[in-house]
Amino acid sequence: MQVDLFYELAVPAHLGRTEEQVYHETLEELALADSLGFHGAWLVEHHFMEEYSHSSAPELFLAAASQRTKNLRLGHAVIAIPYNHAVRVAERVAALDILSHGRLEVGLGRGFSPREYAIFGSQMAQSRAHLQEGLEILRKAGGAPVEHSGTIYHLDRVNILPKPLQKPHPPLWVAAVSPQTFRWAAQEGIGVLSGPFKPWFLIKQDLKAYRQAVQGSPWAGTPSFNPRFAMTIGCLCLEDSAEARRLATGFTWYYQRLLEQTRPVLAQLRESYEFYHRLGFLEPLLRRGLHLRLLESMGMVVVGNPEECRKGLARYARAGVDHLLLAVGAGMVPSAVTRRSLELLKKEVLPALDAPKAQVA
Repeated sequence: MQVDLFYELAVPAHLGRTEEQVYHETLEELALADSLGFHGAWLVEHHFMEEYSHSSAPELFLAAASQRTKNLRLGHAVIAIPYNHAVRVAERVAALDILSHGRLEVGLGRGFSPREYAIFGSQMAQSRAHLQEGLEILRKAGGAPVEHSGTIYHLDRVNILPKPLQKPHPPLWVAAVSPQTFRWAAQEGIGVLSGPFKPWFLIKQDLKAYRQAVQGSPWAGTPSFNPRFAMTIGCLCLEDSAEARRLATGFTWYYQRLLEQTRPVLAQLRESYEFYHRLGFLEPLLRRGLHLRLLESMGMVVVGNPEECRKGLARYARAGVDHLLLAVGAGMVPSAVTRRSLELLKKEVLPALDAPKAQVA
């Protein structure tokens, strides 16, 4: 199991950090993660989500990160295809792959915010068509001039430049929530990024269904095949378990805000987003409020000392999760604390996940 990092670039007012601090401290954290030997780091694309996520131009941030790191894989998770022209996406992906010397991972998604759809002039009802055609164009962009005729795009021998270093393209992933998307990803032979607001008992079902479906993918055996399963969880590991738990109470703000982002979709059933409406466990959580133990019981966070974190993370390895994306600190603690946690995780926790016993079901 690979362990990567996950960032939203949160700027919560109650912590008093400025956008400038968050951006530059996060770049320093990525440089540290690179020096420690972490596998990768992922950055989201969100718009107009004040305090929760100020990551509206992730390609620029990743370009900066590419110049401060040497080995760290850089994940774009995810590019909201309905808000971005697929040709422009292919161009930016290739440029980032070149700047990072072939270290880019590309996550695609449909987006989920009605406000974002409205402002960017896209229709939720066309979200699946955007995703399907965007994927097809990305797959073609690294080779000969692209020809494509679909519902959204019509391209007549467009030579998309530059070309990515990784051939035929960087590894492709998709953000998955509904069972239908997991099945679609498996058939397309691309990786899935699950979470971060689904509890572990649901993700286990998704993992099983994806593993079964990916066996029949027509992309198996091709260079495009990327049958990996990743999930995102909050994490804070410190020498003192009590200190970790005290600081991690801020996770409740993070997850509360995350769940609130789904309110507009839950409140009104929208075509092509039916599964969001059926996630009935979310509304009771929003009404009752969250607390750290509830998040732990749902498998959404791992907090504690190294021994507790080894135990907490190992269960995902045993279950067959290929990648964990750790929101270390989740932007809810000072950068100095996040750095301490990164060092401790790499030194005392992650090596145990590579041991054979961590992989035994």
